[in-house]
Amino acid sequence: MSDAIKHECGISIIRLLKPLEYYKEKYGTAFYGVNKMYLMMEKQHNRGQDGAGFASIKLDVAPGERYMSRVRSVAQQPIQDIFDQINDRINRANKEHPEEIDNVAWQKKNIPYIGELLLGHVRYGTFGKNSIENVHPFLRQNNWMHRNLIVAGNFNMTNVHELFDNLVQLGQHPKEMADTVTVMEKIGHFLDDAVAKLY
Repeated sequence: MSDAIKHECGISIIRLLKPLEYYKEKYGTAFYGVNKMYLMMEKQHNRGQDGAGFASIKLDVAPGERYMSRVRSVAQQPIQDIFDQINDRINRANKEHPEEIDNVAWQKKNIPYIGELLLGHVRYGTFGKNSIENVHPFLRQNNWMHRNLIVAGNFNMTNVHELFDNLVQLGQHPKEMADTVTVMEKIGHFLDDAVAKLY
């Protein structure tokens, strides 16, 4: 990195190293990671007030179960808005299934946003309009688990046109010429190539 960090976006990541049951027993909630992510993002709210995003990945899930969740916002208070949405979803599930309130395995399987890997981003807009399409994390989805990609960044690229042209030469058709989309599709190309060689 050539420039000093000033007022660019803020990024937070949490990787829970123990099963969610551990956090339920020790801290009284399986939503320990979500609660910590809220605190981490709030501490960075001055790093980006143009938008906020949150993504989670559940590890070791069975085929047919959703394992990635993402929520983004460009509301006036975007961090508060995304965690209001997350908490609303959690509270609704607990209200509809009160018998499962202490069943961590059921919660992991049925409630989005709780998982072992969490990524938060607050956006300080330096490129593009202030729209939901420009809020990180960006998501590249595939029905092959190993080809999915979630990317959040804190950068501006000077060679985005060159990288975009490289993607087009590879046969891709990126949806837009934006820094993060270009980086994500470039990583995704090599990810697809590696997965194709493995399988």
